[in-house]
Amino acid sequence: MQKSLIVACAALALVAGCERRPAAPAAAEKGPIEVPAIATPAGGAPDSFAPIVKRVSPAVVSIDTLSVAQNDTPWLELLPPGLAGPTPVRRGAGSGFLISADGYVVTNNHVVEGATEMVVSLADGRQFPARIVGRDPPTDLAVVKIDGRDLPYVSFARSALPEVGDWVVAVGNPFGLGGTATAGIVSARGREIGETFVGYLQIDAPINSGNSGGPSFDLQGRVVGVNSAIFSPSGGSVGIGFAIPSDLAERVTQQLIAEGRVTRGYLGVGVQDLTPALAARLDARGRRGAVIVGVAAGGPAAGRLRPGDVVVAVEGAAIASAGGLLRAIAEAPPGAQLTLQVLRAGRPETVTVRTARRSDQG
Repeated sequence: MQKSLIVACAALALVAGCERRPAAPAAAEKGPIEVPAIATPAGGAPDSFAPIVKRVSPAVVSIDTLSVAQNDTPWLELLPPGLAGPTPVRRGAGSGFLISADGYVVTNNHVVEGATEMVVSLADGRQFPARIVGRDPPTDLAVVKIDGRDLPYVSFARSALPEVGDWVVAVGNPFGLGGTATAGIVSARGREIGETFVGYLQIDAPINSGNSGGPSFDLQGRVVGVNSAIFSPSGGSVGIGFAIPSDLAERVTQQLIAEGRVTRGYLGVGVQDLTPALAARLDARGRRGAVIVGVAAGGPAAGRLRPGDVVVAVEGAAIASAGGLLRAIAEAPPGAQLTLQVLRAGRPETVTVRTARRSDQG
């Protein structure tokens, strides 16, 4: 079986820590792959995506995994050793991309989760055994390491996220076929899928099983997203894919390389979107935000936030949804003091609260 993109069928639903390691050293001998500016006719597509694909493809990898398959017959575990037969093995395949000359590879958590063996294959045919540096299930990101030197690598886009309508080029390993490029546009930003710390880029560049963990590039060859999920009633591409945006992906991968895990802030609040009906009840008509529906006793927000408060901004940045508030809290380090703008019984107030460490992270 291949490790596939997490697929939402009928309804949108998204289908650990390792040893502490130092941050990846900067490679003085080699820089990231650079793509010359590509002329785009006014109102049209580039004449060709070939220059981008040729430049970035050497840094895109295929990841083949072996893992122990879940035993569907638990009674076999009761048999004496040797009588239960060989241990069932599951094979998986996904994608990833190099972000350093010495072999750090970004991919999806669901590609490598549970893997007992991993082999990373480069576009030039070289293969390397890999080990997990760190995984972050909440964002479905992971970093693995291969031992190499002067490897080709790409960089994350560090400017503003792409706009809706901007071109993207996805490169990956669909169905184990190897290097495959598709192109499309950003269809939407900030898509929320279930309970997640990710506001996804929605793209229509076709991605399929095996594209998991592969990059989506802008026209300058910079990684703008990590392909992670698709919406599909059939399991195949219908032009609705989801990519983890580069700003979040870079923050998470930096922490995974440095510490093997990601640390997040916590306030101890339950939240939900501000619906029109709630806005009418809470004197917040015409506003967007997140409604506090519960505050944990003894938690960081106890005595500062109240059920019924409508959070409209954190640190001056507007909050449009419950997911947006949860992401803002999670991205703050433990011990950070956050300034929240809230509507309380229709009146604007400013609340400061200090984050704690999420309890599920030690």
